[in-house]
Amino acid sequence: MLRRLLRAALPAIIITHSLIHAFTAEAQAPKTYSSSEILLGLKKLNVLGSVLYIAAHPDDENTRLIAYLANGRLVETGYFSCTRGDGGQNLIGPELREQLGVIRTQELLAARRIDGGRQFFSRANDFGFSKTPEETFKIWDREQVLADMVWVIRQRRPDVLITRFPPDARAGHGHHTASAILAAEAFDAAGDPKRFPEQLPYVQPWQPKRLFWNTGSFFVKPGESMDGYLKLDAGGYNPLLGQSYGEIAARSRSQHRSQGFGSAAQRGEALEYLQLVKGDKATKDPLEGVDLSWNRVKGGAAVQKLLDEVIRKFDPSNPAASVPGLLKVRSGLGKVEPNNRFWAAEKGEELNALIQACYGLRVEAIATEPSVTPGGNLQVKIDAVSLNGFSLTGLYFNWSVNDSTLYQPPLPPGKVRTDGPLDMEVQAGPNKLYSKTVTLRVPPSQALSQPYWLREQGSVGMYKLPNVYEVEPAQFRGYMSYYKAKVAPEDLVGLPENPPAAYVYVQKGEDYGVLRIKVPIQYKRTDPALGELYQPLAVVPPVAVNVLGKAYVFADEQAKMVPVTLKAGRAGAKGSVALQVPAGWQVLPASIAFDIANKDEERTVTFLVQPVKNSPESSGQLRAVATLDGQPYSRGIQTINYPHIPTQTLFPEAVAPLVRLDVKRRKEEIGYLMGAGDEVPEALRQLGYRVTLLKPEDLTADKLKRFDAVMLGVRAYNTIDRLKYQQKELLEYVEKGGNLVVQYTVNRGTVLPEIGPYPLQLSNDRVTVEDAPVTITRPQHPLMSLPNKITPKDFEGWQQEQGLYYPSSWDPKYQTVISSQDPGEKPKESAILVTDYGKGHYIYTGLSFFRELPAGVPGAYRLITNMIELGKDKAN
Repeated sequence: MLRRLLRAALPAIIITHSLIHAFTAEAQAPKTYSSSEILLGLKKLNVLGSVLYIAAHPDDENTRLIAYLANGRLVETGYFSCTRGDGGQNLIGPELREQLGVIRTQELLAARRIDGGRQFFSRANDFGFSKTPEETFKIWDREQVLADMVWVIRQRRPDVLITRFPPDARAGHGHHTASAILAAEAFDAAGDPKRFPEQLPYVQPWQPKRLFWNTGSFFVKPGESMDGYLKLDAGGYNPLLGQSYGEIAARSRSQHRSQGFGSAAQRGEALEYLQLVKGDKATKDPLEGVDLSWNRVKGGAAVQKLLDEVIRKFDPSNPAASVPGLLKVRSGLGKVEPNNRFWAAEKGEELNALIQACYGLRVEAIATEPSVTPGGNLQVKIDAVSLNGFSLTGLYFNWSVNDSTLYQPPLPPGKVRTDGPLDMEVQAGPNKLYSKTVTLRVPPSQALSQPYWLREQGSVGMYKLPNVYEVEPAQFRGYMSYYKAKVAPEDLVGLPENPPAAYVYVQKGEDYGVLRIKVPIQYKRTDPALGELYQPLAVVPPVAVNVLGKAYVFADEQAKMVPVTLKAGRAGAKGSVALQVPAGWQVLPASIAFDIANKDEERTVTFLVQPVKNSPESSGQLRAVATLDGQPYSRGIQTINYPHIPTQTLFPEAVAPLVRLDVKRRKEEIGYLMGAGDEVPEALRQLGYRVTLLKPEDLTADKLKRFDAVMLGVRAYNTIDRLKYQQKELLEYVEKGGNLVVQYTVNRGTVLPEIGPYPLQLSNDRVTVEDAPVTITRPQHPLMSLPNKITPKDFEGWQQEQGLYYPSSWDPKYQTVISSQDPGEKPKESAILVTDYGKGHYIYTGLSFFRELPAGVPGAYRLITNMIELGKDKAN
């Protein structure tokens, strides 16, 4: 059945996303391509080879090697990242965990649009720093991550695998080491039909030729020779792109903005070193012995001859003149031996994109609004123009939604079958803009635009795929196919993101077959400063429910206001909203009615929540639930908007931690300087402190003297350059009696060499096991006793990791107060360093308050309170 469908599909033209590196990009402005880019694409059509680069996280990949392989060697080059980077820190905003994973996913896609690679993922969750692969495999489902890697290898058929890291402690991170171990296992398993046989109805076993480790001087001991490694120069210049691969790589790597990896361009020779791990030996070239020509497939020699002729005759001043030759190439693809359809299909997709580029055919499908609800109507403006002399006369449109496409076999010239009722025929000549606005109806069953890996609750180490998800098979199998498929969860493996919510199709009958172009429906607006901005069309619920607050902490029995914002996804959203709370809490009122007339209009209602009188210390969760048309809705809406990635829309559960806390405090005024972005200030307000957000220019002793304590946010000394000039003012504030609390600072890239009043040496030391036992080494120290008694119990329930970037050495004037360690390691005592300085106090802490406070961890609130209150008691 599948083969028959593939044979029927081959003569048609389809354009899907991610075809020939930069030729398409979802949620991006349509691009006209230069003649040199088209010529590079034509040359790539003539190369049949594939490399898969494997590592653990976003930003682990070697963008220079990817740029060189994809644009210099012209082989398909993929990057398989085991995780989406959910456990890292965020340099550009407050998003953490799943939200950060979404950002870093898009940063990888932005990088691939520049360096020419393709992006793949496993289902592994980045649960935070791991010191050993053994710890990693206790949390990841090892067999499932391996299966994901094998699926992508069988799907993409790489000739060569390359790992970023070695399979041992030199990798420096348990995830890194694990990625290399799994790559070696996948090298063998992918070619073994006995391994993961459930994949074989869709893909065939595939044995890569060899596996390399992409090593370098940073992995080699001083004085150790690298003469035995395979070397290649990846620093060359690509005249068709007008850039060296080092320049391309720097732009690509600089997309990892949330991790602060802006990179300078490198020019000139740049040697990459490859050490053979498994497979056939190679002495000069990683692709040695691999036939990269069309001769590798039966019937391909004729295709190569046709392509050579197109390339030879290519006229950069008239790319459209190449179309007749490309159509002959397409006809040649249809004659390739059926058992070699993989490369015919792959190159057929690239060919289709090149035909469109040669014609200069630009089609946009722009929704008049950025969102639509399931069952709602959607107005779409369709614009089409051919810039290179291609007549649009006879062009037809149809459309499809529900994350899938009802493909049908190609029709005779001049005929059209529509998925949606868009019976339109274009009559427009060369360079004449065709424009028409149509109204489409979205099915009631349309899924929300929640990233597919976040639709269902996973585990600490693994994301869970939806039970059933409709997706276009061409997105994940690499084949052109003409049917609607309801696929099993494993079919989503490897996909970097959701397919667009809806498409418009352009179809034109010609003597040579049917030209069919798939165009994602997007939203576009014009910014006065930035010009045209595109974003994906979002499918949203009829009402979204956002709880305004990360955690609600009650240090007494006084009621707190809990604002809930309702956002209408459609006009006329009418219903009621209520808060659900656990036993021991009470809410007033029981429910609140709402009636929102306009789409996207917001309404904020307020509930009063308080613990029952004399209730013990406890933790729980509140949930906001709106009822509309008899249906409950308990998801909010979150938009992630940064200039370097497309706008992302998420639908988090409308929940917040409830914490009844026994905590004492006496100070009032806190000054807080934000670093890389966190939510600690709001947590301090929950305790009753008045928090003033400071700007760098506010850091003068005169302005700071009114604060009982001043706190610096995470990575402030890495991100705020002005601190190098105002450190003296901060220390003067302390010297005159102030209390300064500095949260963790990364040990590289500080804006000044000393961040404390006395020397301390920052390091990468950390305690990654969040529930590692903690010993109070100085229980009588004010930090551990006043105004709240801190015990080991206060370190229970911590999330992801206890702390990070602990100092490795420090001046004896600093005191330590706690100790803990990961299993098998020596105790670490520098999670908190405190010292008197003049009349005041300085505290450095690597404890992960930026994670624990928004999560509502009671002990974290007590401990941060003691830091703020230090010096209040005369006993101190």
